[in-house]
Amino acid sequence: MKNGNILITDDDQTLCYLLKEELINEGFNVDITFDGKYAIENLKKKSYDVLLLDLEMTDVQGEEVLKYATEHHPSLQVIVLTAKIEIRTAIDCIRNGAYDFITKPYEFPQLLMIIERALEHKNLIINKKILETKIGQTFPSKIIGESKAILEVKSLAERAARSDSNILLEGETGTGKELFAEYIHNSSPRNTKPLVAINCASLPDQLIESELFGYEKGAFTDAKTSKQGLVEIANGGSLFLDEIGELSLILQPKLLRFLENGEFRRIGGVSNLSSDVRVIGATNKNLMEESDKKNFRKDLLFRLNVITLTIPPLRERGEDITLLVKYFLEKKAPIRSNKVLSKDAERSLLKYPFPGNVRELEHIIERALIFSDGDEIQVHDLNLPNVASDNLPINLAENLESLSLDEMEHMHIKQVLDSNDWNREVSARALGISQKTLYTKIKKYNLK
Repeated sequence: MKNGNILITDDDQTLCYLLKEELINEGFNVDITFDGKYAIENLKKKSYDVLLLDLEMTDVQGEEVLKYATEHHPSLQVIVLTAKIEIRTAIDCIRNGAYDFITKPYEFPQLLMIIERALEHKNLIINKKILETKIGQTFPSKIIGESKAILEVKSLAERAARSDSNILLEGETGTGKELFAEYIHNSSPRNTKPLVAINCASLPDQLIESELFGYEKGAFTDAKTSKQGLVEIANGGSLFLDEIGELSLILQPKLLRFLENGEFRRIGGVSNLSSDVRVIGATNKNLMEESDKKNFRKDLLFRLNVITLTIPPLRERGEDITLLVKYFLEKKAPIRSNKVLSKDAERSLLKYPFPGNVRELEHIIERALIFSDGDEIQVHDLNLPNVASDNLPINLAENLESLSLDEMEHMHIKQVLDSNDWNREVSARALGISQKTLYTKIKKYNLK
C-alpha cells in the first residue's frame, strides 16, 4: 500500500532528484517542481499529503506557495526546507500554517521521521472530519447472521471488495446497507485510507455539492476560507453515498463527471482537481425504474452499478432473528442486566414480518428493555404494531402473503407516525430515514 503523495519544490534540481529516489524507495509517490509557480500549478491539479518546500526560489517564493497551500488545502502538511540563516523565517512559516521545518544540509532519516509525523498529523485531521460526518450514525460493528441469504451476499461483498469497481447496494430501508458499505471498505485494499459518508437525502443541493466537492475562499458570502470536500478527504479510500436515489438531477452530472475521470471542481474554483476514491452508493429505490421515469440518469446508473449487491430484507432471513435479538439484548442492555425473551415473545418476533427490517428489530428490543419488568421480556413488552388502518388487513402476520411490499411499508410508516403523535423528526429517526424521505412516503401513500 502506498504511504502517501509527496510534492518536492526546490530549485536545487540535483537535490530534488536524489530526494525523490530515496522517498520512492520508502514507498511514497513523489512529484518534483523547481519553482513555486509550478508547485502551485501542481497543487491545483493533484491532491498531496506532504509538501517539502524550499523558501528561496527564483520566481515565486516559498512563503507565497505556503500561503496558497494553507488557504486552498488545509490538510496538506508543509515541511519547510531552509538554510540556517533563514530559521527565523521558517518559524514565521510555522506560525502561518507550516507543519515543521528542517535546516539544510539534513540527514535523510531525520527528514523521514518528520514526514511520518506529518502524515500522522494529517490522519488526525482527516479522522476528525470523518467523525463529524458520522455523528448520528449507529449500526452494528459486524454483520450478524448465518442464513443462506445473508452469507451469499456477504461472500459477494468480500469478492467485490477486492476489486476497485464502484458498487451499488440495493435494499429496503433498515436492511443494513451502511453496514455492508463499511464491511466492503474494511475488506478492501483501501482499508488503511478513509471511508467517508454523506446522506444524499438529508441536505439541500448546494450543501451536498459543497460537502462533496468543497469550495474556494470567496465562493459565496460565508466562504471566508477554502474547504476541502469529502472526495478530497477520501482520497485513496472510499466514498459512501447513502440514499443516492434522492440526488437531484442538477447534481447528477457533476457526480457522473467525477466517476468518469476522478476529476472535480470546487464551488467557485477554476481548476480541476483529482481524487482516487471508490464510490459505494446505496438506495432503497429501483434506480432502473427511476431512470425510465427520468428521475435518475441512466449513464450515472451504469457508472455506479458496475457491481450491484441486493441486501435481503429480514423477512427473507428469518433464521437470523434469534441471533440478532441476542446481539441487541447484549448491546442495548443496561450494565448487570440479564434480560431474556420469553418463549411467547420469541414466537411473536418470528411471526412478525418486520417491514422496517433489522433497524426496526433493534428499536423493538431497545424499547422492550426499557419498559419490561423483571428479567423476562413478555409479548406485550415488545409493543408490536397492530395494523388496522385505511382498510388494510388487521392481522399483518396472518395476511402477509396477500400483501404487497408497498402495503406493508404503508402500514408500518402509519403506525410509527401514529405512535409518535405525527412528530416527523422523531418518526423519521425511528424509521431510520431522513425527514425528506418520510415526507415523500407520506405523500406517496396519502397518509393523514
